[in-house]
Amino acid sequence: MSDSSPLPPVRLHSEAELAHAALSTPLLSRAARLARWAGPGTRVDAGGSLVEEQLPAAAEQLGLTGDDAAAYAAEAWRVALDSGLVEIADEERGTVRAGEALALLTGSPQEILTVWLAALETVLADASVPDLDDLVDALDEGGEIDFASLDWDPEAEAEFLDGVLGNLYLLTVSEDGAGEGPVPLPALAASMIVPDGMGEPTDDVLEQVSDAMMRLDDQFRTLEPVGLVEYRPVDEALMADADEEPAAPVEEADVSRYGMVRLTPLGAYGLRARLMEAGFEAPVVGELADKGADVLLDGTAAFGASAALAETELWLNRREPLSAARELLAAARGTDAGGPLRRLRCQQALSLAGGEAEPALREVLDDPELGGLARVWLSERGAADVPAPSQDLVFWLTIDTVAAQLAAEGNSEELQALVEGLAEQHSGFFAAAWRVEHPATAEVLEAMGRLHPDKKVAKQARKAAFKARSQQGG
Repeated sequence: MSDSSPLPPVRLHSEAELAHAALSTPLLSRAARLARWAGPGTRVDAGGSLVEEQLPAAAEQLGLTGDDAAAYAAEAWRVALDSGLVEIADEERGTVRAGEALALLTGSPQEILTVWLAALETVLADASVPDLDDLVDALDEGGEIDFASLDWDPEAEAEFLDGVLGNLYLLTVSEDGAGEGPVPLPALAASMIVPDGMGEPTDDVLEQVSDAMMRLDDQFRTLEPVGLVEYRPVDEALMADADEEPAAPVEEADVSRYGMVRLTPLGAYGLRARLMEAGFEAPVVGELADKGADVLLDGTAAFGASAALAETELWLNRREPLSAARELLAAARGTDAGGPLRRLRCQQALSLAGGEAEPALREVLDDPELGGLARVWLSERGAADVPAPSQDLVFWLTIDTVAAQLAAEGNSEELQALVEGLAEQHSGFFAAAWRVEHPATAEVLEAMGRLHPDKKVAKQARKAAFKARSQQGG
């Protein structure tokens, strides 16, 4: 995942909803209870962990029972310490006191989420560490961890988990992604292991995917209590056979047995915060609602259709229809490379406007850049007295529309269908199109030459593109 281009925009819940979810997560709520429970008699070791003698009392305070109760209590205490809910008062005596962050849990939603993000970092660090029993076995005589004997690279493991979570974020927020639905664990593991363009994975690759699934199974079990994900673990019966042979492709009905993970709304908030800290541009739907129309049209240029629609609706809801239409039309002008896509986004935005916007559209009927879309808007609403467009305006609007589709979707099937339709409807299209005084004329005709399946028509398009380049002096 590259940080050179913006990620798809994410729809976030309100900070109040997210803060409520954060306080309700098992791990943060346990950490807060231990922070409030700790007193003058609480003792910690040199590393700040609760001394072993106090773990049963801590587990009882949390209502935990069973073999893992002490371990869960120790984990909650570590989160409390790392997130500032408690702090060391006297290192020599091993005493603690309430930390400054504890008061934040009764503060604003943003303050609560700040504490939760700190807790998340602790859990992510823990998730990258192998089983503690393996660590103990790997301790050398000097008391240090022999990473070589573990076959574990801490930096590589953390980087792998970051990559998986980044892919989960993308699969969740992308236009054609999982949305609020779960992602199969095999698909998530494969996204990190299987090389792009590989057809049928080799046995070696399948074995790597299987190994990655087992690692991720442990990691997502660790991450679920902090509220990052909802996770359905790998079926225990499948795990028992994991060492026998590489995982084989499974039927769709059975894929849930291999683990299913869903990024929660709180998790989407947390991963976006981490991605932004790492230098990624991670927009949020609604960020442009208080910006100008120029920012809206440019900002939504890289959005998918549904995200652009949601963003535009929020923008329009804050404005009076007529003034909003005028502002959009003014921002849509321009002969730069981004102009066609701005006009497409403008047209899509105006499709949401009611009849109150009509005067703004009539005002630009004679505008060489906006007159075409104004006629389309008025005609679609059955407006009276809409002047017929000149042939020059029709061809200009056609080139502008194809240029916008190219910018928005690239060489898509929809664009190919549009290209075929244009060539079929207008027998002399290319003879006239190369003369259109539009900055993107040559680019559009070249694209039509690439996309049209008929070799004869494609050749006509390429010839027309050459003439357009010559006319433009290129």
